[in-house]
Amino acid sequence: MEKTGARKTKWVLKLKSIVAWKAIRKAISSTMKKKQQQQRFHLTCAPSPIRVHEGAVIKPNPRTKAKKSASHCTKSLALTYSASDFIDRGDHMTPTKSPKENISTKWHEIHGLLNWEKEKENLLDPLQPWLRRELVKYGEFAQATYDAFDFDPLSEYRGSCRYNRHKLFEELGLTKHGYEVTKYIYAMSHVDVPSWMETSFLGETWSKDSNWMGYVSVSNDEESERIGRRDIVMAWRGTVAPTEWFMDLKTKLERIDDDDQKGNIKVAKGFLSIYRSKSKRTRYNKLSASEQVREEVKRLVKLYKEKGDQEISFTIAGHSLGGALALLNAYEAATSIPGLPICVISFGAPRVGNMAFQNKLAEIGVKILRIVVKQDIVPKLPGIIMSKILHKLHVDTRVNCVYSHVGTQLELDMFMSPYLKHENDFVGSHNLEIYLHLLDGFLCKQCKFRPNARRDIALVNKNTGMLVKELRIPQFWYQLPHKGLVLDKQGRWVKPYREPEDVHFVKHLSKHQLASINL
Repeated sequence: MEKTGARKTKWVLKLKSIVAWKAIRKAISSTMKKKQQQQRFHLTCAPSPIRVHEGAVIKPNPRTKAKKSASHCTKSLALTYSASDFIDRGDHMTPTKSPKENISTKWHEIHGLLNWEKEKENLLDPLQPWLRRELVKYGEFAQATYDAFDFDPLSEYRGSCRYNRHKLFEELGLTKHGYEVTKYIYAMSHVDVPSWMETSFLGETWSKDSNWMGYVSVSNDEESERIGRRDIVMAWRGTVAPTEWFMDLKTKLERIDDDDQKGNIKVAKGFLSIYRSKSKRTRYNKLSASEQVREEVKRLVKLYKEKGDQEISFTIAGHSLGGALALLNAYEAATSIPGLPICVISFGAPRVGNMAFQNKLAEIGVKILRIVVKQDIVPKLPGIIMSKILHKLHVDTRVNCVYSHVGTQLELDMFMSPYLKHENDFVGSHNLEIYLHLLDGFLCKQCKFRPNARRDIALVNKNTGMLVKELRIPQFWYQLPHKGLVLDKQGRWVKPYREPEDVHFVKHLSKHQLASINL
């Protein structure tokens, strides 16, 4: 009977996977076909006729709203920039960062105290310029977790950060934001994960158990004065491709809190495992990611309260899996550090828990802004099939066995940008640089792409090939020079030597391992 049950379970899981995948493909295919039939984009290099001042707030005229909706899809979108603008001739295009304004009197609203869209003046539609700049800032903190991650399977340090915490922002050009990294966070992966998340098979030097998952940073004095409080930020890293979510995510709901006597509050088992796994035998996860973050945030809160800072906030940013971990982080921080304003800014995050989890986050005062791209499949996972079935059967989706999204949503559309290809691309639509590009160009749901968007358009093709051919930007151009090899004094191409301060774990290594590094 046990053997029969096991075979039946495997058969059911396989059938579910096949049905779910077919349903996903069918839904996306039909949506894309409708869009392609409705929209005809004519790309030109002529400048856009719309000119919007950086600080202006666009408010759609209610009398012309219906007319705009009807004609929006038939209007051509013009390219403000052409291929010639991406040739270095010593001159410069518009600055790649929006001007900084003092938002000290508005930080509660921008941090989501009133849930952004429920205010007298909606901050999301149209998107308030100050809020846009802050959201892009937090998105760039999340992007740093990818740009600095060592993906190389032949690297002795695969799974680590390429730079120590003192050099991270300098190496990635993020010192402009006025934050300092205080701690790196590591996590164990005891669940099925994509192959790139596995540590190096040359793991004698680095670690066979842990991966670098993000970092804690805090605003310096100058930035704190501008934004009106001391801002502690946790940036979480995520996975890459939507197909990885479908195949590798364990979606069984599991109880999150031992204090929850009824046991109603549940989250995805896979997310919770990554967040809370630890082992005394490991080098970097003797404490779980959960414990590492909690200790550091408590330390910083205590430090700055002793220094006399009255206003302290905790902002958690994450993309994809990182957005899921951000919610778990927020839940824990709100229950362990009462009174601390907590805000989650997630990009392309999946569903994490059930309705009871959603209600609890609202009850403990966590503010959540979910930024999603309409064409991205990951925010629809997990539970896409179950949700569709319950919706068709008119069943109340608030039951605790069904996944539920939390917070306020800001939806972006890839078809709004004249610089992006309008085609099916599961991986491209989930890329964080795509999110940041669309966010920087978003004015309102009824408006065209912001013609004076500041973020560098070439960044879109950093890890994708989503830019239109007219711009002639190479695809997947972001990589280390010479793929990380350097030319030594003897004229040999070798792997670069990591200085002791760049290998902050040196004190844990044996003499033999230290010798291998020096070699």
